[in-house]
Amino acid sequence: MRDIRHDNINPFIGACIDTGNVMIVTQYGVRGSLQDILENEDIKLDKLFCLSLLHDIVKGMQYLHAEDIKSHGNLKSSNCIIDSRWVLKITDFGLQEFKSKQDDSNIEAHQFYRNLLYKAPELLRLPDPSGRGTQKGDVYSFAIIIQEFHTREGPWSTSYLEPKEIVTRVKRVERPPFRPHVPQLIENAETLRDLMKKCWDENADERPSFAECRKEIENLMKINGLKLNILDNMVAMMEKYTNHLEEVVEQRTGELISEKQRTENLLLRMLPKSVARQLMKGQEVEAESFQEVTIYFSDIVGFTTLCSDSTPLQVVSLLNDLYTLFDDVISYYDVYKVETIGDAYMVVSGLPIRNGRQHAREISAMSLHILDAVKTFKIRHKPDKPLLVRIGLHSGPVVAGVVGTTMPRYCLFGDTVNYAARMESNGEPLRIHVSQPLKKNLDLFGTFHTEDRGPVFLKGIGDVPTFWLKSCDDPINRNQLNISLSNIYPLIRNSPGNRRRQPHGTGTPQSHRGSPIALASRFDRTSSLRSSLTHYNHNSRTQPPQENGVVSNEFEPLMPFDNNVAEAFK
Repeated sequence: MRDIRHDNINPFIGACIDTGNVMIVTQYGVRGSLQDILENEDIKLDKLFCLSLLHDIVKGMQYLHAEDIKSHGNLKSSNCIIDSRWVLKITDFGLQEFKSKQDDSNIEAHQFYRNLLYKAPELLRLPDPSGRGTQKGDVYSFAIIIQEFHTREGPWSTSYLEPKEIVTRVKRVERPPFRPHVPQLIENAETLRDLMKKCWDENADERPSFAECRKEIENLMKINGLKLNILDNMVAMMEKYTNHLEEVVEQRTGELISEKQRTENLLLRMLPKSVARQLMKGQEVEAESFQEVTIYFSDIVGFTTLCSDSTPLQVVSLLNDLYTLFDDVISYYDVYKVETIGDAYMVVSGLPIRNGRQHAREISAMSLHILDAVKTFKIRHKPDKPLLVRIGLHSGPVVAGVVGTTMPRYCLFGDTVNYAARMESNGEPLRIHVSQPLKKNLDLFGTFHTEDRGPVFLKGIGDVPTFWLKSCDDPINRNQLNISLSNIYPLIRNSPGNRRRQPHGTGTPQSHRGSPIALASRFDRTSSLRSSLTHYNHNSRTQPPQENGVVSNEFEPLMPFDNNVAEAFK
């Protein structure tokens, strides 16, 4: 007994032979018996563990049958223990004469017959079924253990009969032989059912040997891509899990970055970029004073009447179409859309990033652009009805800041806001009503044409001189915006003055000096600009100097140059 050594045999250490206190000492199974594992619902056994444990049983039994022991005689799930490395070891074999002296008189009838549930029919028919056993009887016991793997509820659990009645029926020669019913099978290991039926065949000579059982189980493991050792299987499973985890982490990280980008984009559409960046960093956005900005207000003339003749869905569709058009127009200008309230549309230029006096030019050019677009706008449910809007503009100081924590809003405060709103409400359809402060700013550019309207009474302000904005000599239009200026853009972009300017606003606004779109608005004839920029003079060089592949700023353009070109290079 002490010479038997195998990975799947629990080694015999010694025995206590005191009368009335006979004990056998073997190695301790840390994880308990196979019966404990199979009947524990908290332990999830997949085909990997099931096949590996069954493979350990057949290896151990094959070795045992080849040794002098010849047979086990009492093979059952409670006599298979599991060590700390999840290796199954067979125990309670041999020493039949020694164990036969044990007094079994204290064993209850239920337990006595339960121990016989693993016995083969031919052994149960013997006068003393608790003898040494046979190799074919061990194969039958192995079949009952396979049934336990399938049901995980103990031997003969689906018969719902008492152990004594089960043993009695197995001893009888029934046709077909009485065997356990197995309603559920191990997933992807259904072949085990056929092996189980072979192993409990009524004719002992027809049962396979453990060597044959081992071949079938190993073939089944290879079909399922499993290794023969459970540790190798666990390592392979961990490697597979690690690789899959890396893919999952990479996928989830990509989804997180994409979702974060969508969230940031949504926030950037609701707030100015500089303000949104501060909020995303968790910084507090303090209110800021701006010495001068230009505010745009517009609304739809006769909107109340139009609503009364339309359904709510038609009104929503109208406003969505109109504001989508406005949003598209303002994306070409250095402006920020503050809000829309009903049919009112509010835009500002000159904040949150200051742009000198360019705010007056940007808002005015944008207003002319919007007015031209409105004249061709069609109401879907009233295509024959023209859409009329009033526009009011004013320049002055404001205070801007973020208000609220739930759906925070970037709001403007000050008399300039009210002044601009009064300019709009006291305007006329399809006309741009501008204040005197704004008119003075426009006169500095020399490209805008206005008409004196005369004094107008504004509620809360009094009589003030106002004007109509008529036209501009260098309007921005889509044809100019689509012209490619890639040849001149690097030269303008790298000029010292342009490096101080940053794009800001909503949508895709561009800075005045640094973007091709803004450049297109500065010149009446882009073709003449291109021809003007084809010659350079830098110490008699015909091409602009380069530093690390970037055009240097230190060059002087040759004439002919117009005033607009000179201004762009300042």
